[in-house]
Amino acid sequence: MTDQRMDQFDPLSRHDLSKSPVESAALLPKRSPIKGRWTSLEPIDAERHGATLYRLSHEPEANPELWEFMGYGPFENEKAMRRWLEDRMVLDDPISYALFDAAGRAAGMAAYLRMSPDHGSIEMGHIWLSPCLQRTREATEALYLMMRHAFDDLGYRRLEWKCDAVNAASRRTARRLGFSYEGTFYRHLIVKGLNRDTAWYAMLEEEWPAVRSVFENWLRPENFDDEGRQRSPLAVPRED
Repeated sequence: MTDQRMDQFDPLSRHDLSKSPVESAALLPKRSPIKGRWTSLEPIDAERHGATLYRLSHEPEANPELWEFMGYGPFENEKAMRRWLEDRMVLDDPISYALFDAAGRAAGMAAYLRMSPDHGSIEMGHIWLSPCLQRTREATEALYLMMRHAFDDLGYRRLEWKCDAVNAASRRTARRLGFSYEGTFYRHLIVKGLNRDTAWYAMLEEEWPAVRSVFENWLRPENFDDEGRQRSPLAVPRED
């Protein structure tokens, strides 16, 4: 059976199953900024980012559902959120970043986690965006910068995206960015006292060049009007 295709046992497979030799030379992310054309990411700093992150994610315009699928939040007050951010600052996994809106405000967060350079695998997650950052080119570019950094700078061969299987917005985002669905882990976690079935998505190194090309074209200045609205939508190829 070892010389036959195994798709009958792996119906979601989009690649040949293989035990070919491989070496991974992936690197761990450093705590340094990641800069793009429209936005940037900065390693989280409770003193620099805490007040703005709290205000933009807890002001009346911020829907409480922002925190529905997170394992933390909303926070009782700014002091509580600052303490949480201070705890994040010293963790080696996840490594958290502040994301910035068009006005240069820290308006959301994302992280690298479950980093395994020996196996060439890394995940991006803990993503939440305040209302002023949602559905903006800055938000899309920030996630693209994380993808590009993981593949091009750090040398990973697999980038993962996981979310609550009932989180429709996160699943749409994963597909929009070019991640392919790989399956659902049922009864995977307990989050805030509730069961979480986890949907798994991933992008592989051989898929990345085509995805990167689409992003680079979409991020061109001429694709946006004076208000920052896209002229042409992002259309990333996927294998599924």
